[in-house]
Amino acid sequence: MSLEDKISYSHKIKVDKSDLDRLNHVNNVVYLQWVNDISEKHWNLLADENLRKKYFWVVLRHEIDYLSQAVFGDEITVVTWVGSSKGVRSVRHVEMFIGEKPLVRASSTWCLIDAETLRPTRIREDVLSLLTR
Repeated sequence: MSLEDKISYSHKIKVDKSDLDRLNHVNNVVYLQWVNDISEKHWNLLADENLRKKYFWVVLRHEIDYLSQAVFGDEITVVTWVGSSKGVRSVRHVEMFIGEKPLVRASSTWCLIDAETLRPTRIREDVLSLLTR
């Protein structure tokens, strides 16, 4: 299976001066924010208003590999897809590229939370069917 077969959502980001650290490349914390942002955007696109009121996600773990650096003005393509989902946990993958050049590879484990009880809840078919599109 190719990367294109797995991608569920993508968008582009233009690196701004506010994204840079003292070394004039994108700060590691900014990449983490972008991982979080695309994850939230994707969920909000997949889930209708009723599901978004019923559930929300919290991150349990991020694992990030920094493969290259980006600087002011670079256009970054950010892609995401959901990997395995079992029990209350789901693994989301995010990759970033400048053109074809890999920039960042991240894997995040998220936990589904019931908005009413504020407790972890099993990922049922109504959510699982969205994540595996």
